[in-house]
Amino acid sequence: MSDSYLLDTYPESKTTFVSGKGSYLFDVEGKEYLDFLGGIAVTALGHANDEIAQTISAQSAKLVHVSNYFENEYTQVVAQKLNEKIAGQSGESGKVFFANSGAEANECAIKIAKRFGARSKYKFLTALGSFHGRTLATLAATGQNEKHKNFLPLPDYFNYFEFGNIESLKSQIDSETVAVMIEVIQGENGVRTTSQEFFDDLKTVVKENNLLLIVDEIQTGMCRTGKWFGFQHYGLEPDIVTMAKSLGNGFPVGGCWAKENVAQCMQKGDHGSTFGGQPLALATANAVIDIMTRDQLYKNAEKSGDYLVDQLDSTGLFSQVRGKGLLVGADLDRNKVSINAHELVSKCFENGLVINATSENTIRLAPALIISGEEINIGVSKIVESARG
Repeated sequence: MSDSYLLDTYPESKTTFVSGKGSYLFDVEGKEYLDFLGGIAVTALGHANDEIAQTISAQSAKLVHVSNYFENEYTQVVAQKLNEKIAGQSGESGKVFFANSGAEANECAIKIAKRFGARSKYKFLTALGSFHGRTLATLAATGQNEKHKNFLPLPDYFNYFEFGNIESLKSQIDSETVAVMIEVIQGENGVRTTSQEFFDDLKTVVKENNLLLIVDEIQTGMCRTGKWFGFQHYGLEPDIVTMAKSLGNGFPVGGCWAKENVAQCMQKGDHGSTFGGQPLALATANAVIDIMTRDQLYKNAEKSGDYLVDQLDSTGLFSQVRGKGLLVGADLDRNKVSINAHELVSKCFENGLVINATSENTIRLAPALIISGEEINIGVSKIVESARG
């Protein structure tokens, strides 16, 4: 029996981190680690960012929480800024619901779509290999049977199509289908991308069948892929967009944006969250958005991401390196590397580099958007040392 007081839902911790700065973490023994995972695409501005720390400190001394029966000074400000970033491409304004996490943002999206469908349309199409959260509804939306099996029966209004295969998607549509819910890049499935042709066809299909398009930007949003949101690479015009992770740079905050004509289906009392949109969370999100805007971090994500991909490619360790911006997946070439991805993660950790594996053969990298070229060089050299050492 473990001597831990925690529910046994995570792998055994290899160390305890006590501080960080920029792209680096430091454990309880003072060992330094270069962080190429960023809390799984969360700490976009780096650890212990001075401006974020000052924002949290100042706001915590002013007002931490107030009921959502009342707005706070950041409620409309942050909602407006997110609306501008999302609606800029389509020109269609929308409304925002604030949550505490990505799963909660996706739950809100599902509820909006079901409310919009007015009971007669309630089924969703999601992609095989997708990941949308761990609540019962978002777990059901996740297209991975392995994650379902211990919690059956799940909500049964989700059907799954092959990611990138428009015919597979079309075959699942019936008169009760209300929405397609999709990640433009499947982060938890090894940073899987698909073609522009698929997304062009997707736009046509949802329009012809009067379906809502929900884009899950939990991992790809907030400048991560080289644009403010991943869907902007593909010319999509989503009806609903969800976000979290980098929105708070580690402070728990999420959001669900819906076009005006979709959002208006939600009435008072249809949804809520005690802590969603509290002053401390939104003060932090407001600062994150302002810093990302000022520093144009989507440009650094694109530039640094291209450099990271090139450096990984040049090692000869990988059969494929893919992704957009600083969300990168790399498949080990097992003809050249004797260890699997999980073993590589452990070796890298021993050598002071934090990465993770999404499968036996694939590693995922999502460092801070402020990462430097020198830090990328150091990280890649640690991967090479760990794979060959």
